[in-house]
Amino acid sequence: MTRTTFPDTVVLQETRMTAGPTSAASAVAAHAPGQHARKAAMASFAGSTLEYYDFFIYGSASALIFNKIFFPGIDPLLGQFLSMATLGIGYVVRPLAAGFIGHFGDRIGRKQMLVFTLVSMGLATFLIGCLPPTAAIGAAAPILLVLLRVVQGISAAGESVGAVTLSLEHAPSGRRAFFASWVNTGAAAGIMLASLAFLLVSLMPQADLVAWGWRLPFLASIGVAVAGFVIRRRLPEAELFEEARGAEKSHELPLKVVLRDYWPTVIKVVIFGVWAVVSTIVSAFSLSYATNNHLVSSSIMLAATIVTAALALVAQPLFGILADRIGRKPVFITGNVICAASIFAYFWSISQGSVPLVFATQIVVMVVGYGMVNPLGPAIVAEMFPTRIRYSGAAVSSQLGLIVTGFAPTIAAAVVRPGPDGWVPVAVFTAICCGISALVTLVWVRETYRVDTHELGARTGG
Repeated sequence: MTRTTFPDTVVLQETRMTAGPTSAASAVAAHAPGQHARKAAMASFAGSTLEYYDFFIYGSASALIFNKIFFPGIDPLLGQFLSMATLGIGYVVRPLAAGFIGHFGDRIGRKQMLVFTLVSMGLATFLIGCLPPTAAIGAAAPILLVLLRVVQGISAAGESVGAVTLSLEHAPSGRRAFFASWVNTGAAAGIMLASLAFLLVSLMPQADLVAWGWRLPFLASIGVAVAGFVIRRRLPEAELFEEARGAEKSHELPLKVVLRDYWPTVIKVVIFGVWAVVSTIVSAFSLSYATNNHLVSSSIMLAATIVTAALALVAQPLFGILADRIGRKPVFITGNVICAASIFAYFWSISQGSVPLVFATQIVVMVVGYGMVNPLGPAIVAEMFPTRIRYSGAAVSSQLGLIVTGFAPTIAAAVVRPGPDGWVPVAVFTAICCGISALVTLVWVRETYRVDTHELGARTGG
């Protein structure tokens, strides 16, 4: 049989010729591989936008507001450190949550768990907006804040991996990176909207902002939950997943299979995943660093984030196309190298208080460098696991790796020094993480851009 430009068609047709008759719906899907790819990618983009809007308004609030609301009456630097620490707590619970969400994602379907993650995120974020301050209820306020942040972490644990898995499994083999790139492009859109929301409320008088204005972006998440439920309920399951679930005979726990047969891949992903520190360092810590040291105003920093996120909406899918043509590894490694080098220029620009340079260097870091790694990272991880355990394997391993990402702003707050060059340790830490990710990708990650979707993860260890 001659291989066509859609490898999935060949495999599906060969399988069905030997397996006997199938349903009419399956037959149609076999002749139209990827027919739902655009719908899945766009729905994942929309859901990811809403999810990361919720997740990153917390980052903005922790940098600008929470030390005043939930940690008042203590040294400002300690208050800022504690506020940054609550940002990281949401990442601690994510590996355990990923095991739970991934299990049911592999058992009952990707779609159902994506509905769960989005609705739970929206409700938790709404309730954060309802929290009384420490001045009203004492220590219960920061405790409740941490608990709701944990719920956010549980939700985020399965969001991007599940959406990438769904998009990847719908996509034709030769275009997986492009369609999967729309998930983290949605994350960029969410960051843009979150920054815009806080830019608007930051224009309020300081007293009103601290008293009630900061709550508005959080309260808006009830609409996020409703819209997300409607969007996600309309997502179809991928034919590839349905076939894998139907062929499964062992009924072993997916996580058991991952930890027994794919533990080298889990270790690989944990080390590989430190590239993501760039996001929290730029979106959360640099905002705090610039404003608390009176170097650049919060409105300027948020405006820069809005501009770079908007540009990333264009850049990231283009890098996805490039990765489908020349491979994931050269694009991903190059992006890490650019991030490692340009993060020094970015923090130097902040230390100089130069608005044009802040905009220019953040574009280099987040649009060019991070724009190469961000859309590819989750897809590379998902491609390391076979269909039957993909959600569990990718979710657990990637969330273990993201613990460093979650606490990156806390680490940065601990190592930053007073003075004009105090940012250097933070830039060094970020660059080292990018260098580690690039090196692991170079020597330990399998290139998959020419691998058929059915063959992904076929070798033990990924």
